[in-house]
Amino acid sequence: MKYIYLILLLSVSVFGSAQTHKKPKYVASVVPANMTTEQKKERFFYLVAPAVEKVHNMLMKRYTTIAEDIKEGKDLKEVNRLKALYNIKSDAKLLQALKPHPQSIVLAQAAMESSWGTSRFFVEANNIFGVHSINPNEPRIAASEKHGKRTVWLVKFKSIDESVRAYYRTMAISKAFKKFRATRVETDNPHVLVKSLDRYSEIGDTYAKQLSQVINHNNLTEYDD
Repeated sequence: MKYIYLILLLSVSVFGSAQTHKKPKYVASVVPANMTTEQKKERFFYLVAPAVEKVHNMLMKRYTTIAEDIKEGKDLKEVNRLKALYNIKSDAKLLQALKPHPQSIVLAQAAMESSWGTSRFFVEANNIFGVHSINPNEPRIAASEKHGKRTVWLVKFKSIDESVRAYYRTMAISKAFKKFRATRVETDNPHVLVKSLDRYSEIGDTYAKQLSQVINHNNLTEYDD
C-alpha cells in the first residue's frame, strides 16, 4: 500500500490532479485586442455554440414529450398549462410554438446580430440578439438615444444560456414569426426556413439571403446533425 500511495503522489506531482479543470479560453465580457476574423469566430463558437446546443436540446425534448402526450391524450394538464402560457388554443399552434428550429439558424443570427460576439450588447449584457427592454425594473443597459429624448434600452441577461432561451421564446410568441413557426414544423431545412425570417430585420428578404450565406460559408449545418 505504501508503494501504491507513493506512485499516486508522483503521478499527481508530474501530471497534475485529475480534478484540475482547464480555465475557459474566452469569456464573454472580454474581447482580446487585435483579433483576426478567424479568432473572433473561434471565440464566438467557444462561447455561444454550447449554449445554443443546450437550450435547443432542452426545447426539443419538451416538444417531443408534448407531441407524444397530445397524440396519446395523456398529461393534458401540462398541455393546457403551456397553451395558457403561450396564449394558444389549438394543439397544432402549440406544437408550432414549441418546436425549436435548427441550431444553424440560431448561430447565424447570433453571429450577425452580435458581430461574432464582439458587440457592446454581447460583451456588457450577454445580449446576443439585441433584445430590447421596456421594463424599467429588469436588468438592462442603455443602447442609444433617439432625437436626444428617448433612451433605447436592451435587456441585460445573466448568461448566454438565458439570452438564447429569451430568443427562442420571442420566436415562439411574436406575431411577426407566425409563418416561420408554421414552416418549422414542416421542415428542418435552414435555407427554406430563413425565407420566413424577412420580418426579423428592416432589410427584409436581404436578411434571409445573408443568413443563408453565413450558414453556408461557415458550415453551420454541422451543428444540426
